[in-house]
Amino acid sequence: MPLRIMIVEDDDSIRTALRWALEDEGYDVAEAASGEDAVRMVGIAPPDMMIVDLMLGAVDGLTVIREVRRDHDLPVVVVSARADTQDIVEALEAGADDYVTKPFQVKEITARLKALRRRTAAVPAGAPAVATRPGVVLDHDPEAPLVLREASGTVYRGDRQLPLTLTEFRVLCELAAAPGRVFSRQALLERVWEHGFFGDERIVDVHVRRLRTKVERDPGNPRLVVTVRGLGYRLDVQ
Repeated sequence: MPLRIMIVEDDDSIRTALRWALEDEGYDVAEAASGEDAVRMVGIAPPDMMIVDLMLGAVDGLTVIREVRRDHDLPVVVVSARADTQDIVEALEAGADDYVTKPFQVKEITARLKALRRRTAAVPAGAPAVATRPGVVLDHDPEAPLVLREASGTVYRGDRQLPLTLTEFRVLCELAAAPGRVFSRQALLERVWEHGFFGDERIVDVHVRRLRTKVERDPGNPRLVVTVRGLGYRLDVQ
């Protein structure tokens, strides 16, 4: 069955152009002209992916993303005329996976969606999350070890599965593939985002910061995902 994408956009011409392009790519497209409609529709029938504008009126795009993230881990791409770094950071902090500024080429949107699809396919959907499944121990805390199980797309701290987003999981996997190696922001963009990110490399910083709040014993003093000033990030097994 085709993947179902929801476009949340109050500009009729942009929404229609995106719908036509995505339908040509084989997607099943749902449309929401307001944030209120989007939240209601997701509650009834969650899509597989979403494209969300930020400026939507009373219920803006950030609110839509936060509401969706409460119950769903589907990929979200923001499309917005706002190009300020702070707007990008806020969207990513809210839970967006990617950010595209207007005006844009429709081919750019479809390329990003294809990359998100590949990343999603790399994590088996519905794989059993069994606490005894073999994995890589990243933190040997005797009371609550941190274990990465890439095959099942899960990360555990002791017996508790951590609620990582797809992008956070991919960042952790890339770092864990070569413990002690420093990855530049550009290298992580190429590996995790695949198509790259046409904008600010600080998208990596935002996702690393979110990742740390979930995997570090003390996020304010990270020892697992370490910043190497001027170079990038590395993972130090504890």
